[in-house]
Amino acid sequence: MLTALLILFPLLAGLLVFFVKGNAARNLALGFSIIEFGLALGAFFMFKHNPDSCLLSFDHAWVQSLGIHFSVGIDGMALLMILLTTFLVPLIILSSFKNDYSNSNNFYGLILLMQMALVGVFTANDGFLFYVFWELALIPIYFICLLWGGENRGQITFKFFVYTLLGSLFMLVGLIYLYNHTNVDGIKSWNVQALYEAGRALTETQQSAVFWMIFIAFAIKMPIFPLHTWQPDTYVTAPTQGTMLLSGIMLKMGTFGVIKWLLPIVPLGLEKWGGIAIALSVVGIVYASIIALSQKDFKRLIAYSSIAHVGLISAGILSANQQGLQGAIMQMLAHGVNVVGLFFIADILFRHTGTREMDKLGGIRGMNGNFAVLFLIILLGSVALPLTNGFVGEFLLINGVYQFSATMAAIAGLTVILGAVYMLRAYQKIMLGERKDSNVAFGSLAGTDKIVLGVICIVVIAFGVYPKPLNDIAEEAVKTIMLNLK
Repeated sequence: MLTALLILFPLLAGLLVFFVKGNAARNLALGFSIIEFGLALGAFFMFKHNPDSCLLSFDHAWVQSLGIHFSVGIDGMALLMILLTTFLVPLIILSSFKNDYSNSNNFYGLILLMQMALVGVFTANDGFLFYVFWELALIPIYFICLLWGGENRGQITFKFFVYTLLGSLFMLVGLIYLYNHTNVDGIKSWNVQALYEAGRALTETQQSAVFWMIFIAFAIKMPIFPLHTWQPDTYVTAPTQGTMLLSGIMLKMGTFGVIKWLLPIVPLGLEKWGGIAIALSVVGIVYASIIALSQKDFKRLIAYSSIAHVGLISAGILSANQQGLQGAIMQMLAHGVNVVGLFFIADILFRHTGTREMDKLGGIRGMNGNFAVLFLIILLGSVALPLTNGFVGEFLLINGVYQFSATMAAIAGLTVILGAVYMLRAYQKIMLGERKDSNVAFGSLAGTDKIVLGVICIVVIAFGVYPKPLNDIAEEAVKTIMLNLK
């Protein structure tokens, strides 16, 4: 029942926020998102006490004749994704307090509706319900980017919408094909376990077709090479909070989907085509890292670095071993936190200086030393320095890819080196040296800015020094997944 409440509460909260005007809308949205995080913490402690608690699952027949159920539940992986989502949404809302958005009630209402759909994606145990939530998550972010985005937002947002919708249609075809091969007491079913059994009963050729139909949808959402072309422009053009939602949480739908809705369904398809999918992921790592090196706009640099990080996560998942999958889950959490922090830093820079062009910045450390320290901590988490949250997952991921192929691991490991190069060089250009333009000034941070950056920095260090609470949940979750892969 708690799982259903985690979905229902942001839905009702979002609808309510639509009818509130002015600053009250953002304050109310922030309050509701904090309550949602409280509910997620309640689910966390309940899961630790009793993972099989009936309060963590809900199942009700939706369309009985078609075997569709409103079936949701919280397992280890879903719990971690819910914690990430509900932790980041209050920070994303708080980060917007210094931005003036027209029709702000609609803006914050859409954020809460998107949160509802994201929680639904991570908890769905019915294939049809998963698809419904998957599509519902696209609608709010489409309008957020279209209504509050930057230059050329109409064209860029349309490209993003078409890309993701086409990918979703491939996935729907694959899920329907699986559904038609299910047989639970003579009745077809969308239940996740029924789809697992139906998929494993298919021939290698059939599994190969299903593998690519479903993988394409997830590959677009992550995105990985060569299905990434919508991402950089969308991330740069979207309002900062929209970019945070896309990069911090929404792309995790793709990586989560591969783990839960692809690997256990088509083991023969994975065996045949997994190597090619890993190769595409690794190519994306190097390609995105090299392009990031040449970027002048800091926000666009972060967008390309995100492609590189997700490429490594994808390669780890597709290696289909304990270390690869566990590292992927840990890195999904770390990347979500770090990339939200980095995009917020890009927003603060633009707000204070009027530019994100790194060549026009410089000497900001001398103007605001506290900001320089906060920026550096988040950046070091992003480049996976030991004792930061990014190190744990990245170490496990490279280990997992190495078990699949030492050559692939060596190439994938370039993300560590290249990531350090472009990130530290960006920090040097922006924060160190002399001020390039005497007209550029950087004042003190607003109170809300300090809270958001401070909380993110605490998480970066805390889960780098002591990742055990999350790592234990991830380890048990992966053991369960590995049983489904056999």
